[in-house]
Amino acid sequence: MTIELGTNSNLTIDDLVAVARQHVPVIFSKNYIDRVKASRKLVDKWVDEERVMYGITTGFGVLCTEVISKEDTAILQRNIVITHATSVGEKMPEEEVRAIMLMMLQNTGLGYSGIRFETVELIRQCLNLGLTPFVPRDGSVGYLSVEGHIVVSLIGEEKMLYQGEWLNSKEALEKAGLEPLSLATKEGLALLNGATSPTALAALSLYDMLQASKSADIIAAMSLEVLKGTLRAFDEKVMNLKLHVQQKETAENIRKLLADSNIAQSHIDHRLQDALSLRAIAQLHGAVKKTLSDARLTIENEMNSCSDNPVIMPDGDDGYAMSSCNCDAAYVGLEIDSASIATTMLAKMSERRNVRLIDGNLSGYPWFLVKKPGLNSGLMIPQYTQAGLLNEMKMLSMPAVVDNISTCGGQEDYVSMGYNAAKKAASIVSKLEYILSIELLSVYQAHQFMEKEFTPGSATQAVLQEIRKSVPAMENDMYLYPHILTLKDMIHQGSLIKVVEEKIGLLI
Repeated sequence: MTIELGTNSNLTIDDLVAVARQHVPVIFSKNYIDRVKASRKLVDKWVDEERVMYGITTGFGVLCTEVISKEDTAILQRNIVITHATSVGEKMPEEEVRAIMLMMLQNTGLGYSGIRFETVELIRQCLNLGLTPFVPRDGSVGYLSVEGHIVVSLIGEEKMLYQGEWLNSKEALEKAGLEPLSLATKEGLALLNGATSPTALAALSLYDMLQASKSADIIAAMSLEVLKGTLRAFDEKVMNLKLHVQQKETAENIRKLLADSNIAQSHIDHRLQDALSLRAIAQLHGAVKKTLSDARLTIENEMNSCSDNPVIMPDGDDGYAMSSCNCDAAYVGLEIDSASIATTMLAKMSERRNVRLIDGNLSGYPWFLVKKPGLNSGLMIPQYTQAGLLNEMKMLSMPAVVDNISTCGGQEDYVSMGYNAAKKAASIVSKLEYILSIELLSVYQAHQFMEKEFTPGSATQAVLQEIRKSVPAMENDMYLYPHILTLKDMIHQGSLIKVVEEKIGLLI
């Protein structure tokens, strides 16, 4: 499998994840190569003609009135890279750096950036050979500094991860058979000045959010089942009274998951009405999926858009450099902030269902789902963990994009803050996965107390059997942390969905 850039098909979030996480190789189409070379030809022509063009033969930002000589244009590009690489804090995970590098290739390869082919080829080779630049993660308003660190490594002045070892960038490149990059006119700006980092990070997190939302359907159905909730709330006729497609699809998932459940069918009249954390699964999960679906459309549009500034506009044999602000990350920031809020809503309902599972007054099972409660704490404290995680998620759900702090001497008097919106989304979805894993652990333990005459559905049985391979049923108190991690990995890696879909077919 390879991911080919420059084809008639748009790059997708799934493609980005394949490159960032599975290290699927990247190749360039002929169209991609032709676009890059044609755009570069124009830049070289204009520099020879000594045209005044923002960021090419002028300074940057408020310094745009400072004209740079033809002889100094290459120095200008190196200067912008080394002075803009000012992110701080913890090291960015490898998958995030790789995702940004892919977006750099995608953005500059659209043919509006004027970058040289050998430059994009070096980035492609680094991706395919597994060279990952060192990038601190904090300190960006939507572009520039994070990308700056990547380019500093490409010119051989930082460090890179190669074959499991952090090396001086020049040494790492040489070991891989590559040479450090020497930046030419326009290239430093082209690699820095786009919404590549917020788009890349948002795409990674959104992929996990979409997967977690499907896992949430599975876990919610299992909770409904073991709590002897009624399926009447998910009746197709009732669902059709609302015009939200995702609500209907969620209800269909729940019905499908529990269609052959003896527990669900036997208790359809057990209660007249369930609590909202059970009765409103289709409504809340559906609203979340709608928000995530909207975000996917917008982020994939951004992934396939030119986000450079200035852009190289061809016009016959000539053309012009147009200064605009396609580098702005407002679309990405607003959508991933919305997706983060939706993700937190999934988490708050999961925590409430978990409370119903562990509360002996609500579940009908022993308190905290353990024999001899009192002597044993059982699953009391994982709910504390959920509470702490959910509190953090609520804090992180404050939209980043509503803030504004001017930069660049007032020339950039508005900034999107799209990077911070995308960065915190990764933390939010990871916390959701933990919260769902704790609910799943409670469901698993609750089945130890289900009356023997009632049997769960085939999907539930498949999940319980899979969990049983590595998580023992709790007879007495035991160390829970590794089991929470095991279930979290099932959710994050998609194996929970795979187990279910292999048993009952695809969920929506």
